[in-house]
Amino acid sequence: IRHGAPFDVWLAADEAHPLALEKDGLAVPGTRFTYAIGKLALWSSTRPSLNEKSLSSLAPADKLAIANPQLAPYGAAAQAVLQKLGLWDAMQAHLVTGQNIGQTLQFVASGAATMGFVAYSEIRGKGGASWLPPQALYPPLVQQAVLLKHGANNAAATAWMDYLRTTARPAIREAGYDTPE
Repeated sequence: IRHGAPFDVWLAADEAHPLALEKDGLAVPGTRFTYAIGKLALWSSTRPSLNEKSLSSLAPADKLAIANPQLAPYGAAAQAVLQKLGLWDAMQAHLVTGQNIGQTLQFVASGAATMGFVAYSEIRGKGGASWLPPQALYPPLVQQAVLLKHGANNAAATAWMDYLRTTARPAIREAGYDTPE
């Protein structure tokens, strides 16, 4: 986008990037809004059940996958959960870090990690076990959309933004996200 990619709308997994685009004049002012609020899940493709205690009962060879907290909002949320549970330091020997939430999901799905913190929307309907940490353990995963300058005069882009604000909300919730009130 910063180098002229011809995109009309951007859906981000955070608030910071759309806000920065707006501040830098690359987005249409006043079009940025929250379309979804993500949910973090601890997931294992092999374990029959998971809960908060599953983290502190990892065997020495077990691996816990998280997305890179410096790059990925879901990784930062995973780090916050582990810190609030007092497990961040103890988990260092178990951590396998993905560059993004998709790679983290693949670590768990492939068995390279025993369990991992992933996006709940990605594991809905998958086998295995999951635990959704209470929202109080991590900052909200606010995901925002913004109309980019390239799409300012594109009726389809504007219609898509309107759809996300209104009609799409039930589908977004069905996909495993919360939506703003």
